Amino acid sequence: MPGEISTGDDELLTILRLLAEGATAGQLEALLQRVRREGRHGPEQLARIESVVQLAREVSLATARSHQREAGLVALIDTARDLSAPVDLDGLLPLIARWGRRLLHFDMTYITLPDDEGMYVRCSEGSTTALNTGLRIVGGRGLGAQAMRCRAPLWTADYSEDGSIAHSDTIDGVVEKEGLRALMAVPLLQNGEAVGVLYGADRRVRHYTPDEIGLICSLADIAAEAIGRVEQLQRAREQLAELKSDGARVRTRLARLGQISATYRRIMDLLIDGTDLGVLVDTAAAALDSTLQIRDMAGHVMAAGGEIADVDEDALNEAALEAYTCGGPVRAGDRAWVTPVTAGKEGLGALVLCPAAELLGEDVWLLRTVAQVFALQLVMERSAAVAKGPVRDELLEELLSLPTGAPVPRQIIQRATRLGIDLDKPHVLLVVRPEGGEPKRAGGWASSYVFRVNGLKMIDNGRLVLIVPGTDASATARAVADELSPLLGNPVSVGAAGPQTSAAEAGRMYREAVRCLDALTALDGVGGVASAQDLGFLGLLLSDDHDVDGFIESVLGPVLDYDTDRTTELIATLEQYFAAGSSPTNAAERLHVHPNTVARRIERITELLGTRWNEPERALEVQLALRLRRARQVLYARRNS
Repeated sequence: MPGEISTGDDELLTILRLLAEGATAGQLEALLQRVRREGRHGPEQLARIESVVQLAREVSLATARSHQREAGLVALIDTARDLSAPVDLDGLLPLIARWGRRLLHFDMTYITLPDDEGMYVRCSEGSTTALNTGLRIVGGRGLGAQAMRCRAPLWTADYSEDGSIAHSDTIDGVVEKEGLRALMAVPLLQNGEAVGVLYGADRRVRHYTPDEIGLICSLADIAAEAIGRVEQLQRAREQLAELKSDGARVRTRLARLGQISATYRRIMDLLIDGTDLGVLVDTAAAALDSTLQIRDMAGHVMAAGGEIADVDEDALNEAALEAYTCGGPVRAGDRAWVTPVTAGKEGLGALVLCPAAELLGEDVWLLRTVAQVFALQLVMERSAAVAKGPVRDELLEELLSLPTGAPVPRQIIQRATRLGIDLDKPHVLLVVRPEGGEPKRAGGWASSYVFRVNGLKMIDNGRLVLIVPGTDASATARAVADELSPLLGNPVSVGAAGPQTSAAEAGRMYREAVRCLDALTALDGVGGVASAQDLGFLGLLLSDDHDVDGFIESVLGPVLDYDTDRTTELIATLEQYFAAGSSPTNAAERLHVHPNTVARRIERITELLGTRWNEPERALEVQLALRLRRARQVLYARRNS
């Protein structure tokens, strides 16, 4: 058995046999002590044996160190194999800390990584408190910060007592809580740059050997390479994800471009087929998944694909100005886009778009293209209007030359029908006088306008004469003035007449509209609009038919109806009120009633006619209507007497 010594053996051979059998230093020492006790050898022989034992001890220690290094290298190979498996830092760093603790039998290991604020503890192994992981180390202090700066391992047998280290209160607090004494910090180097620090710590004073330091440095090198590999893999995954995302975006854009191309072809086909503006707007709105309007230069809606609600008109106007300046789509608030519609340098209008979702680059391109298509449509319409302008001028001249009430010749009706005009529907007549600007520009606008609304026009002594569909002469006149004035850069004055449903009334309406325009001029109303209804009793005088009943009804209708329904005497009270100089007391004496009764009747009249009925201008119309009504009653009574 190893360690047993036969008295017949030579001591030197026994030492060699023990060494060959892997005897420990203790067994060799035991042999030496035994030889000394036996006293069988002289001094020289004993010294020789002692020298051999010492050499055997050194050989045994060298063999042990070799075995330890061999075991460390084997463990390092196993470590390298394990570290090749994780695919992210969350899996790799705890494995590095675990192998570091196992290789050098540390009580605790942890890893710190740098960030913008300093260093922080990413993971730990063997800790007994919750103070370690996530701990932030700032100020460049502590053993790890020094190791990173010098790019070499540093260690201390007793951290708390080592004054050569730049201590940190944060680190010292953890060291105290964990009961640590010995501490080693090894930088993780990639291409000479430190990307982190691996720490090993013991809860006892420990002097680390060169072999141990070399082993942990080898682990740090393998760990740094593994971290670099994982980071590269992470970057590759991110790049792959970005490429996939880019590919998806490209496929989406290609699909969208295909849709846009198909939409563009469809819009162009509709344009070539002569489709009207409304269909083009509906098609473009559907393609852009949006609500779309085309507006003229004055901001009036010419055609719409859906209703745009809750849009700030001021923001739209500002965006339109900016769009004309930059020549492209401009945001208007949070919901709308505005795109100029231009032909060369001439502004024709603007597109207002409210998309259901955020516009992509392709959508903005389509919006620009649609604006160009609409510009082409408007130019074509204007060209067609100009081409048909003489025909419309001649037709209107013939209508105005007809005697009032005379039958309209069938040829005129047929020509109007061929132009798409139905004169049996309600229409109004406008006489428009530009107060400045270019006459040709006004004539071009008039040709385009009547073509768009299915009307007729002519030019008479620098004034535009228009017959257009409508039921409210005043509203139509205001709309025309609002559209034409910005185009000319000057106001326009408009006299209006109608509505009528007979072409035979065109001459009468023309004369009435001219008188209203003359009245505007005489009353210093240049730049305004007016119809006979707008001019009150002046309109009664200017009108050909002198519609007295209509005037009385428009002024006194609510009071007359109230008297008829309730058998009251509000009209009589009004007559006596004005006859008494607008004095309720004197009116009460004339009516033989109490003044309070008159006061209550006046309150009722105010409710029916409005609070301004007694103001001078309105009171004049009320008195005129009362006098006309009284005169009509007297004449009617005499005629039937």
